[in-house]
Amino acid sequence: MEENRLALIGIIVEDLTKTNALNDILHEYGSYVVGRMGIPYRTRGVSLISVIVDAPTNVISSLSGKLGMLEGVNVKTSYTKSKE
Repeated sequence: MEENRLALIGIIVEDLTKTNALNDILHEYGSYVVGRMGIPYRTRGVSLISVIVDAPTNVISSLSGKLGMLEGVNVKTSYTKSKE
């Protein structure tokens, strides 16, 4: 069984019409989400979202990949170092 890792997923939503699709994906992985903070930056017409997850690496990668496939959505993921 793969050990869980903590990760921070940073999301910049430039195409706000993708918000519903993004929320559907996050809901699909909701059992792994520790917390979420979203900031609408109306001056620039974007939303910035931070999502903290506690999950196996393959689950985090899958979530990040699905989010990153949305056009107009940029995603970067930072992981905790694995315990050896």
